[in-house]
Amino acid sequence: MFSLDAATVLLQWAGGGLAFLWITTRRRQVGLGYGWLLRGVFLTMAAGALFAGLAIDPVPVREVAAGATVVATGVALVVSILRRRAGVAGQREDQERREARVEAMVTAGAGYDRTGFERREAGGRPDPSAPEFPPALDLVAPACALVGLVAAGVAAAGGAGADDVALAVARTIVGAAFLGAVTDAMLLGHWYLVQPGLARGPLLELVRWVGMVWPVEVGLLLVPVGMVSVWNGEIDDGYGGMLGWFWAACAITTIALVFVTRAALRERAYSAVMAATGLLYLAILTAFGTDLVARAVLAG
Repeated sequence: MFSLDAATVLLQWAGGGLAFLWITTRRRQVGLGYGWLLRGVFLTMAAGALFAGLAIDPVPVREVAAGATVVATGVALVVSILRRRAGVAGQREDQERREARVEAMVTAGAGYDRTGFERREAGGRPDPSAPEFPPALDLVAPACALVGLVAAGVAAAGGAGADDVALAVARTIVGAAFLGAVTDAMLLGHWYLVQPGLARGPLLELVRWVGMVWPVEVGLLLVPVGMVSVWNGEIDDGYGGMLGWFWAACAITTIALVFVTRAALRERAYSAVMAATGLLYLAILTAFGTDLVARAVLAG
C-alpha cells in the first residue's frame, strides 16, 4: 500500500511545495523573487518526476499530471516575470510607510539622509497602476499534481480493497503536504536575508502548517499495515527493527523542532529568524526521514 519510487516522491515534493507557495503569495507581502525561486525549483522537480516516471515503471495518469504541473508552473513563472513592474502590494505599502517615517526624521533633522531612497528611485520604483501577478495562478500547478498523486496512490495499492486504496492515496497526498510545507518554510527563512524588513507572519504560518500536518502524516503511517508492524516484527526491515525506531526518532524530532522554531521566532532580534532557519534545515532532514524511511520499509 506504499511505494518508494523517484517519480512519485518528486511529484509529491513539487506539488506540496507549489501548494504552500500559494499559501505565502496570497498574502502579497513576500517579494516577487521568492516566487521565482520556488517556481524554478519545483518546476525542475516536476520535470524530474516526469522523466523518472517515463523511464521507470510508468503510471500514465501520473506522468500526464507531472507534465501538466511543469506547464502550469512555467506559465505562472512567466506571468510573474512579465508583471514584475507592479511589484507586490504588501511589500510596496510597507516600503512606503518606512520611507515616510524616514522622510519625517530627515525633515526633523534627526541625522538621517535620503541616500537609500535616491538609489531606489534611480533603479525604478514599482508601478502600482500596473497589473499584479494573480496569486490564484499558483493553485493550478498543485491541482495538476494532486491528480497525479491520486493516481500514484491507487497504483501503489496494487488492486487492493477500497480501504487500502484510500489509505495509500491519503498517505501520498499528506506526505506531499508535509514535505512541501517544511521545504517552503526553510526557503522562506532564507528569503529574510534578501527582504530583511519582512514581517514574520508568513514564516510563522508555514511553521504552523508543518505542525498541523505532522500528526496526520504520522497517524497515517501508523495505521495498519504501518510502522507498528515493524516494531512488533510483522514486517522485517532487514535490520532487526532498527529502521522502525529510527523512523520514530525522526518523527519525534521533527515536531520538537517545530516547537523550538516557533519559540525562536518569538524573540524580537533579527537573528532569531536566522536561528529558526537553521532549525528548519534540521527539520527537513528529519521530515524526509519520517516519510521516506516509512516508504522504504512498507514498500519492501
